[in-house]
Amino acid sequence: MRFAATLALLFSAALHSQTYDLILRGGRVVDGTGSPWYLADIAIQGDSIAAIGPLAAASAKRVLDLKGLTVAPGFIDIHTHSRRGIMESPTAENYVRQGVTTLIEGNDGSSPLPVGAFLDKLPGTSVNFGTFVGQGSIRQAVTGLDNRKATSDEIAKMKDLARQAMHEGALGMSTGLFYVPGNFTPTEEVIELAKVVGSMGGMHISHMRDEAAEVLDSVREIIRIGEEGGLPTQITHHKIIGSPNWGRSVDTLRLIDEARARGVDVSLDQYPYTASSTGTAALLPQWSQAGGHKQLVARLHEPATRARIKAFVVENIKVNRGGGDPKNVFMANCSWDHSLDGKHLAQITDERGRTPSVENAAETALDIQEKGGCAAVYHSMGEEDLERILRYSSTMIGSDGEIPEFGKGAPHPRSYGTFARVLGRYVRERKTLTLEDAVRRMTALPSARMRLLDRGTLRPGMKADIAVFDAATVADKATFPKPHQYAEGFRHVIVNGTPVLLDGKITSERPGRVLRSRQ
Repeated sequence: MRFAATLALLFSAALHSQTYDLILRGGRVVDGTGSPWYLADIAIQGDSIAAIGPLAAASAKRVLDLKGLTVAPGFIDIHTHSRRGIMESPTAENYVRQGVTTLIEGNDGSSPLPVGAFLDKLPGTSVNFGTFVGQGSIRQAVTGLDNRKATSDEIAKMKDLARQAMHEGALGMSTGLFYVPGNFTPTEEVIELAKVVGSMGGMHISHMRDEAAEVLDSVREIIRIGEEGGLPTQITHHKIIGSPNWGRSVDTLRLIDEARARGVDVSLDQYPYTASSTGTAALLPQWSQAGGHKQLVARLHEPATRARIKAFVVENIKVNRGGGDPKNVFMANCSWDHSLDGKHLAQITDERGRTPSVENAAETALDIQEKGGCAAVYHSMGEEDLERILRYSSTMIGSDGEIPEFGKGAPHPRSYGTFARVLGRYVRERKTLTLEDAVRRMTALPSARMRLLDRGTLRPGMKADIAVFDAATVADKATFPKPHQYAEGFRHVIVNGTPVLLDGKITSERPGRVLRSRQ
C-alpha cells in the first residue's frame, strides 16, 4: 500500500509539472454539470483538456491568467439557422462573442439534402457545426408542396432519405409542423420517419404546429411522436404566442412532466426574448401556400379566396402574431426592397396611403407576401411565460438565430445576444437561474441530447471547447432598434484547444469541426 501511494504521488507530481500547450490559470470553473463553481487551473494539450486542478508547477507554451473570470464549457446552440451566413462569414463572430463553440443547423423541418454533401463543402470555420435532417425537406423532395397524405411508396422513399441522412452524419430529425410542407403531414407519417431516426440513435426536435390557441394539442403531438417513434423528442423555441393564450405554459409544462413521469424522453429549448421571428408567410393560412408561391399568388388574385386569406391575416394580427396591433410586426429583411427593413406593418401601410388599421395592414401583408415575403419580427409573448419556461429543469438555450451580414437589415437581436442575455439578465440581474444551472442548459444538457459525448463538460479527456467571461459584466447589447451589436464580457473562446477569441479579439484560427452522428 505504501509503495502504491508513493507511485501515485510521483505520477501526480509528474502530471502537475508537465509542459502543456495552454494553461488557463486561476479561473472560477463552472464545469457544465450544474455543480457549484470551484477555483482551478485547466491544462490543454492538443485539442483536449489534459488536466484540471492546482497546476502551479506546470508550464505551458501559453498561459492565460483568468483571476476573477468564469471558465465554462463552450456553449452549444441546439437551434440555429446558421447555414444562412456560415459560408460568407465562417468566423461566426456574432456567436463566438457569446461564447458559442458549436452551432446546430437543420431546424424547423428544413435542411440541406443530401446532408453529407453539404457538410463536406463547409469551409474552415471558427466553430463546430452539426445538423439535423429536416422532415419538411425530405417530404418536399418526395411529394413537393402538395397538401395531401403521402402514399405508402412515398413514405418508403422518405424513410430511405432519413436513413441516408443519418448515415451521412445527421444528429436527428427536425420537424416544422407549423410550416409548409410539414403542416400538411399527418402525425402518423412523422412517426414512421421518427422510428428510422430513433433506431439509428437520433433525436427529434420540432417547431410545433401551433404555439398559440392550439398549443396544448401541439405539445401532445410532440410527446406522441417521441413516445410512438421511440426516440428523444424536443419542443424547440418553446413559447406562448398571443396575449389571450398567455399563462398556458403552466399546462404545457404539466404535460411534459406527465410524459416524463411515464417514461417519455421529452425536453425543450428556448430563446430569452418576448418577440419571435419568421417569414411574413406566418401571417397567412398554410392551406393558401400549398403548391408554392405561384399558386399562392393565383389564390390572392381570386377575390373570394383573397378575402378568406385576408380574414385569417386580420385575426392573426388581432390575436396572435400581431399582438392586436400591426405596429408589433416589424420587417427584418426584405430581399426585394431593403427600404422596408426595420419598419413595422402599420408604418408601411401608412406610407402606402392607407389608414393603418388592422384590416389595411392585412392588405399590406398580402402585398408583401405576393412579392416574395420578408423575414419579420413579431412582438407577441409574455415575460411571465418566458421565465416559467426558462426555469423548467429540462429547458436548454437555443438562439434560433443566423449569422447576419453585420449592419444589414434589422434582424432579431437573438443572433447577437441570446447566451449573453441569459447570463446577464436572467442570471445576474433577475436571478431566474443560478450561473451553474444556466451553463448546464447551454452545455451538458444539449451535448447529452445529441450524443456529443466528448463535449459539454469540463473534465480531462474532453475536447477543449471553452468560454471565458466576466460574470459581473457579461451582457447582450443588441436591441430591436439596433440589433447589430456584439455581446460584451467574453474574454477568451477556445475551440478544439485553439483560441478563436483571445483577449477580446477574434483570431485568424479556424479549428471548428463538423460533428456527425455516431453510428
